[in-house]
Amino acid sequence: MLMMTTIHSCKMNPKANFTGAEGEVKLITLDPGHFHAALVQKNMYRQVHPDVAVYAPDGDDLNEHLKRIEAYNTRTDDPTQWVEEVYRGDDFFAKMIAEKKGNVMITSGNNRKKTEYIKAALDAGINVLADKPMAINVQNFELLKQAFASAAQNNVLLYDIMTERFEITTMLQREFSLLPEVFGTLEKGTPENPAVTKESVHHFCKYVSGVPLKRPVWYYDVEQQGEGIVDVTTHLVDLVQWECFPELILNINDVNIVSAKRWTTDLSREQFTLSTALPAFPDFLKKDVRNDTLRVFSNGEINYTLKGVHAKIVVIWNFMPPEGTGDTHYSIMRGTKANLIIRQGAEQGYAPTLYIESPANDMAAFEKMLTDNLTKVQAKFPGVELKKLETGWEVLVPQKYHIGHEAHFGQVTERFLQYLKDGKLPDWEVPNMITKYYTTTKALEVAKGNSK
Repeated sequence: MLMMTTIHSCKMNPKANFTGAEGEVKLITLDPGHFHAALVQKNMYRQVHPDVAVYAPDGDDLNEHLKRIEAYNTRTDDPTQWVEEVYRGDDFFAKMIAEKKGNVMITSGNNRKKTEYIKAALDAGINVLADKPMAINVQNFELLKQAFASAAQNNVLLYDIMTERFEITTMLQREFSLLPEVFGTLEKGTPENPAVTKESVHHFCKYVSGVPLKRPVWYYDVEQQGEGIVDVTTHLVDLVQWECFPELILNINDVNIVSAKRWTTDLSREQFTLSTALPAFPDFLKKDVRNDTLRVFSNGEINYTLKGVHAKIVVIWNFMPPEGTGDTHYSIMRGTKANLIIRQGAEQGYAPTLYIESPANDMAAFEKMLTDNLTKVQAKFPGVELKKLETGWEVLVPQKYHIGHEAHFGQVTERFLQYLKDGKLPDWEVPNMITKYYTTTKALEVAKGNSK
């Protein structure tokens, strides 16, 4: 059962050094309007205390969050033991800062004030693990830079939850790209034929943890959620940086936005009701309603260069996936010796699958080089094999590596806990986060001059 208590006035020292001791991390969950906040707590962590301080306005967002935690606490297999200490009130943020009931704040929800909350928490000496996006416009981006400066000054950490770095086909795409005998070097590409392309299709109506997802109504307001070009694209821009320039420090001068565009997903009132349980569009969304249809700027495309390498990012939101399908992802890295391609369509059973395709003249020599280098990949990922196809090779991945998107939140959290113990992030993480959010927010600025 979900245990809830009233928050007391006892304060913690949020700047205490972390040693990895049991229960030394005390979580604060701030206004959990998005289901990602709950996914951080889908399992327990030895270093994290089971008591979690929750600060939020009263309402559906908070109630839905608590239902998810209760489901984790009461499940049959490996139930969690979280105790949610809940404060409900419109002054939730001021109360959280005054109380300081924890040393790590989790924020995943309405993005209108997220950057402000992040900076204020860091100013107060509280570490922050934030769901993306941490900035949804250029004004937020400038504040985010100040937030990172505050984190450094106050000796606390700010980190965003980049789950896609833990998806197995993406990890293997990166791993094979680090084999020069197989991949060669990364092409520079052109705007018409980028060296790197990443495309993803998402859906407003879906299932999470086995139950239908109820979207908060503000999710459809781009002034609160952010446009698609600054939301899911955060993951894709992050992967371009992480795969193409691993552990290399990047800065905003490495980025040039060649072009960017945005367009709407149009939802009927019936579709809106199905995903929110509300019978009509609220007043704050009527600015985006035309002929009883809600127009959401949830789609975007960015063409840009990063250190001279041409990259293309596309994010599309549909209402509901066809039966038996789900969110999809396509990714290609073009090398001088081979292309590494992730496909996730009907042919792959809508499961992401990595392929290696080469234009080499001597395919026998390339195949020998590929199989000789496979052992380097297998040293990190035992059990990975290759299957020869007419067009190249399919990378066969043991089922144990396909743990699912929801489990990646636990992996990111474990990584963050290690960073807390280390007392720092890797040297490249902060400048690369700044570069990432510059890319997305600058692209939005460009796209707004080219919207259709």
